[in-house]
Amino acid sequence: MIAETVFIAFGSNRGRRRDWCDRAVALMRLLPHSTFTGVSSYYETEPVNMAPGEDDTWFYNGVVRLDTRLPPERVLAICRETERSLGRDVAGRNVSRTMDLDLLFYGQRVIDTPHLTIPHPQLHRRRFVLAPMVELAPDWVHPQHARTMRALLDDLADAHRVRRLDVAPGSSSDARPSCASPSAG
Repeated sequence: MIAETVFIAFGSNRGRRRDWCDRAVALMRLLPHSTFTGVSSYYETEPVNMAPGEDDTWFYNGVVRLDTRLPPERVLAICRETERSLGRDVAGRNVSRTMDLDLLFYGQRVIDTPHLTIPHPQLHRRRFVLAPMVELAPDWVHPQHARTMRALLDDLADAHRVRRLDVAPGSSSDARPSCASPSAG
């Protein structure tokens, strides 16, 4: 199988957000049959569409880029396993979480099955995804919209605030490519 370029978004708004993101990035570096080729800066981002009564702590978000020979379904399964290993409660949507991983792109493929939609169906509407995507791959073209990440961000109407942080991904002294329960962080 020929390697495909994959972009995976990550985010955390519970507990030690930076540490959870550092751990996720470290684990993404370990994906089998894959080469880690980049990570965006971290961005602190205003929550979007949180369920009523949920914590409104801002997220740490970012995007990693990989070249992989894994099939897209396996990449998604590894993302779900990684979320659970980092303390993600799989019971709810739009809730606070230690880690959220979203498979944004798998090359230029368009996939729409009951379990997997690529490109991610909301990414072109979300500043917290487009800002780190522009940093990593400003000229990457969305296969359905036929527009670059830069053009999508420039024309975006999303008013949610996004701030680039001046911290190096993976620089936390607590970061390690291991899994821990949410109570540990």
